[in-house]
Amino acid sequence: MGEGRPRVTAIEQLDGRTLRLRWTSGRVTDHDVEALRRRCPCALCVDELTGRRRPAPEGFAVGVRPLEVRSVGRYALTVVFDDGHATGIYPFELLHDRWTPEA
Repeated sequence: MGEGRPRVTAIEQLDGRTLRLRWTSGRVTDHDVEALRRRCPCALCVDELTGRRRPAPEGFAVGVRPLEVRSVGRYALTVVFDDGHATGIYPFELLHDRWTPEA
C-alpha cells in the first residue's frame, strides 16, 4: 500500500456490535462486528483453492464481540473475537471503502 493510502488513526467500539474506524483521510466508517466475523477472509474460513466459504467448525456466535483489534503493519487490521477466532486480516484499503468481505 502506498504512502498516500488511508490508514486508521483511531478505533472505537461503539456498542458491542459496531467498530468505528477513523482514517487519515478524515473519513469515518462503521463496521458490524458480527458481519466481519461471519465473513472472515482467512484460510480457516475460506478455501484457498476454490475461494468457497468453509462451514465454521465452531459455528458462529450470535452477538460475537471483539476482545482486541490490532494493526497488521501499515495495511490491515486483525480482530481477536470472543468466540476464539483471531486469524482474519482485514485490509485497510477495503475497510476504508466500507467493505465487508463477500459471504
